[in-house]
Amino acid sequence: MSGRPPDGGTVGYLVKRFPRLSETFILDEILGLEAAGVPIRLYALAHPGEPVVQPDVARVASPVTYLHPTGSRWVAWRAGIATGRAHAALLRRDPGRYLGVVAYILVKRRHRSTLRHFAEAGRLALLLEEDRACHLHAAFAHGPASVAHLVHRLTGLPFSFAAHAKDLYLSAPDLLQRKVGAATFVLVCSRSAERHLRLLAGPAADRVVLAPHGVDVDRFAPPPGAGPSGPMRVLSVGRLVAKKGHLVLLLAIARVAAERPCSCRIIGSGPLRDQLQATIRRLGLTDVVTLVGSQTHQEVALAYGAADVFVQASRVLADGDRDGIPNSLLEAMASGLPVVASRVAGIPEVVDEGCGRLVAPGDSAGLADALLTLAADPALARRLGAAGRSRAIQQFDRAVCARSIAPLFRGGVTAAVSGEPASRPAAEPATRAS
Repeated sequence: MSGRPPDGGTVGYLVKRFPRLSETFILDEILGLEAAGVPIRLYALAHPGEPVVQPDVARVASPVTYLHPTGSRWVAWRAGIATGRAHAALLRRDPGRYLGVVAYILVKRRHRSTLRHFAEAGRLALLLEEDRACHLHAAFAHGPASVAHLVHRLTGLPFSFAAHAKDLYLSAPDLLQRKVGAATFVLVCSRSAERHLRLLAGPAADRVVLAPHGVDVDRFAPPPGAGPSGPMRVLSVGRLVAKKGHLVLLLAIARVAAERPCSCRIIGSGPLRDQLQATIRRLGLTDVVTLVGSQTHQEVALAYGAADVFVQASRVLADGDRDGIPNSLLEAMASGLPVVASRVAGIPEVVDEGCGRLVAPGDSAGLADALLTLAADPALARRLGAAGRSRAIQQFDRAVCARSIAPLFRGGVTAAVSGEPASRPAAEPATRAS
C-alpha cells in the first residue's frame, strides 16, 4: 500500500473521540466536506461516552469505526487480537519498512504514548486498506496526527492533519516538525497558528494551509425582532477550563453588577465548575450568574438569541496553551451579537472595533468597562452586532469554508507523490466493530 491507491477511494478521517459535544467544529467540518462531495470514512481512537450528543451527528453519512471499541472484555479482547494480526500482516508484507518504523520509534520516540499510537496505527492501516482509502486526515496535531504519521511510515499512504490550539502549542516541536515534513498538507484555522507552524516547519512551511473553521450562518442567526431590552444579558460559551478565562469574566461581571442590573449565563462543562461556583458565591453573584452546563447546537443557538452581548475572555496559560479562534465566537457573531473578547491568538483576526471590543487577556476591569459601554449605548451594540453578522457570512460560512478545502481531500494536492508543496484551496452514525 504505497503511494495513492486507485481513484475512487475514500478519505479516512481520524479523530481522537467521536462524537464530542464540545468539538462542534469537527462535526461541522465533517458535514461540510460530505456536502462538498468528499467520500469520507470516519475512524475514532475511542468513544467519549458523553451523556449529551449533538443531534446533527445523525446527519453524518459515514459510519464510524472505533479502534478501542466500548463494551465487554470480549469486545476489547477481539480488538486486541485484530491489532496483533494487523501488525503481523504488515511485518510479513514488508519486513524492511516495518522494522524501520520500529527503529524510528526506538531512536526518536521512546514514549509510552508512541507505543500505543504504533499499535493503533497498525490496526488502522489495514482498516484503511479494506475501505479503499486513498488518503488519511487526522483532525488534531497530537495523538491522531501521530497515529496518521505512523500509518504513513508503515504503508506510504499519504496523510494530512489539522492543528488548532492545545494540540498545536503543547506538542513536542521536534515531532510536530517531522509530521509537517511528512504530511501532504496541514490545515490551521488562524493566521497566528499559520505563522507559528510555518516557522517551526522550516523547509516544509508551504505545506501549512490557512483554512478557517466554518459556522452554520443559517442556524446561528439573529432572531426576528431581536434587540436589547431591560438589564444587559451577557453570554459566554465554552468548556470550563482555565484558558477560557471564566474567572476573569466573573470579576468583570461583579464590577458591572455594581453599576447596573445585568445577568450572565455561562454554557459549558468542565473541571473548573466547582471553583467557578464557589467564586460566584464569594462575589455575591448567585442571583446574577448561572452555570448552565452542556448544551446542544440547537439550545446554544436559542441562548445567543436571548443574549445582548457575548464575551470571550480567553487567556494564554503558563504552559502556552491557548485558544485558536473559538467557534463559539463565530457563532455569536453570526447570531448578530456584539462581542467583547481578549487579544489572544487568532481572536484579533476576527474581532476588531468594527464588530466588537478587544481587551487585554486577564483584564477584568477593561472587560467590565467594555460591557458597560455597550449597555449604555444600545445603538452601538446593534451596529457592532450587525457588522459581526456580515463578517461571519462573508468569511466563515461553513459551506464556503468546506468547499475551499475539499479539493485538498479529493487529491487537488499531490505533494505526497510529486514532492511539490501543498497549494492553498481558492442520532449517532452507525458503528463497526473493530
